[in-house]
Amino acid sequence: MKSQWKLSAGALLMVSVGVAFAQDMVVKIGHVGPTSGAIAHLGKDNENGARMAIDELNAKGVMIGGKKAKFELLAEDDAGDPKQGTAAAQKLVDSKVNGVVGHLNSGTSIPASKVYSDAGIPQISPSATNPKFTRQGYKTTFRVVADDVHLGGTLGRYAVDQLKGKVIAVIDDRTAYGQGVADEFEKGVKGKGGAIAKREFTNDKATDFTAILTNIKAVKPDVVFFGGMDAVAGPMIRQMKQLGINAKFMGGDGICSSELPKLAAGAMADGQVVCAEAGGVEGEQKAGMEKFRTDFKKKFNADVQVYAPYVYDATNVLVAAMVKAGSADPAKYLPALAATSGYKGVTGTISFDEKGDVKNGALTLYTYKGGNRDQIAVVR
Repeated sequence: MKSQWKLSAGALLMVSVGVAFAQDMVVKIGHVGPTSGAIAHLGKDNENGARMAIDELNAKGVMIGGKKAKFELLAEDDAGDPKQGTAAAQKLVDSKVNGVVGHLNSGTSIPASKVYSDAGIPQISPSATNPKFTRQGYKTTFRVVADDVHLGGTLGRYAVDQLKGKVIAVIDDRTAYGQGVADEFEKGVKGKGGAIAKREFTNDKATDFTAILTNIKAVKPDVVFFGGMDAVAGPMIRQMKQLGINAKFMGGDGICSSELPKLAAGAMADGQVVCAEAGGVEGEQKAGMEKFRTDFKKKFNADVQVYAPYVYDATNVLVAAMVKAGSADPAKYLPALAATSGYKGVTGTISFDEKGDVKNGALTLYTYKGGNRDQIAVVR
């Protein structure tokens, strides 16, 4: 009789433990970025931002609708390629993710956004800046950074007002991001009464720019703007030096990475490069960003490249909406996500407008000195 009671007690204990485990819920967060190819360092930086958020959320024991949530990160590589991007998006949809953070590039984020919209799965890009991304009418599409209208236009005005550019040349890599930001830069220049003396284009895989740079050298530019990524910008800066083009070199967030000096292999003069990151913090918010960078370095033994903090915030914004709605079901928490207002993140205060764009998005202008990024100003 005594042994039977022990067995029953043990069985009851197992049942009670089983019930406790059954009350936990698994929440799958998808992340997509180019973790292979020329800008894999940027893709890995983004993915690590997501991993950092997921690890912290699991350590906190977040409750959603009365159940403890266990967060899982489903990370996919799109290699910066639109076709691979849509395939990665469909894979996440098939895996029944509860939400997606990504993609990194506008060229992959835009086509992937239709896949997520059709499935009703919320998507927040931490870095896609092409205006089209949030102007397709999809209710599932959001971003936590300012778009190219703001970014490119600000750089264009800066080229005329602050750099006193008289002869300005523009190069773009023909991607959705590169061409888009270059177009907005050109509008910014012309809006300030400036003119573009030369416009050339390359592609995002190119390594030899001799022909286009020779054409540009002929007009004797004092400013060269490049719409593209750092993996192309670095060699371009090297070849400008080899050809004796002593112009300021400008670009958007795609070139504004910690890796650029290494990619330029010592060819960058102090203050030569001026770039902008689509985001920025000021005043009291700086402490939170610095803490994030310190914690990130400790966790991954790597410096933040550009957008890891924005991925981190985007992941937390998704989860905050789930908590508020009391559900991780995309259809149920999507309205709470769209209504996000005043979320305090490490990248600043996040609120979404009716298109899914971040309200009052900031930009941070940088140059490089001694091989390190040096902040010029935060503008809105």
